Amino acid sequence: MPAIEDLKYLQNQPLERKIRITQTRIIEWYQRYNGQVYVSFSGGKDSTVLLDIARRVYPDIEAVFVDTGLEYPEIKEFVKTFDNVTILRPKMSFKQVIEKYGYPVISKRVAGYVESSKRNPNCKRAQYLKGEIKNSLYGNGKYAYLIDAPFKISESCCNVMKKQPMKKFVKDTGKHPIIGTMASESISRTITWQKQGCNAFEKSDPTSQPLSFWTEQDVLRYLKLTELPYATVYGDIVPKSKVVGQLALDEVPTALMTTGVNRTGCMFCMFGVHLEKEPNRFQQMKITHPKQYDYCIREENGLGLGKVLDYINVKY
Repeated sequence: MPAIEDLKYLQNQPLERKIRITQTRIIEWYQRYNGQVYVSFSGGKDSTVLLDIARRVYPDIEAVFVDTGLEYPEIKEFVKTFDNVTILRPKMSFKQVIEKYGYPVISKRVAGYVESSKRNPNCKRAQYLKGEIKNSLYGNGKYAYLIDAPFKISESCCNVMKKQPMKKFVKDTGKHPIIGTMASESISRTITWQKQGCNAFEKSDPTSQPLSFWTEQDVLRYLKLTELPYATVYGDIVPKSKVVGQLALDEVPTALMTTGVNRTGCMFCMFGVHLEKEPNRFQQMKITHPKQYDYCIREENGLGLGKVLDYINVKY
């Protein structure tokens, strides 16, 4: 099992070496399954970099995009500019998912525990949420108030709208996915990398994650250096001004940022929004995509996210 020190070592490598390692992992994956592989392509900046690196080695490799109906319009338009992209669609809409299962709030882990606790307030998951069993992953009681929320809460959205269409594709084609997730994005993804590394050949559902040891700065630098086109919703990639102790700025590697959105994903997802600085994703959406904002916030003939954001005390 890879150690956390191994991950930190890889994360600190120069971008040029990271690219070579990533290509090696892709080649290993491709050869293991005799080319019966595909790139999971969301149209976001991470998967855009992944697809570019993969197609520099294997130009004909297939990309697969799940059209959930929750993508930014700019993402869907960007995906259309690529060849050899298979488009999948979920069986349920987001509105149907939240009506049947519940809203995605805080995190997948917390939402799943809230869902269980609403069904059985005395279950062990409820003990974690209430802080009766201490664990920072569940907030040590901070999220206990969600058990009494006057609306459903669930982690099911990602599974129904993204994972199920992909699983069906894998079952129908026998192909194996290459995914653009990175360990730096969350604690759970760091733990996953420690368990399986980049190429999880031994999983019941094998997956390759050859960007696991990259950081967001690596992705931005790659886009900047290669001048690779990316979705316009991100805006421009520019230097990020910041104070760096007593060091002269020219002694510190320039950090990069996007002038538009930082992450794309699903427009109406509330996972992690409580941690965002203002303007958060919904405040930005109000300015950049007012039509979608109005639909997701309003209760009548909309998704009703306003009442949920009010309940978790997030401004919008």
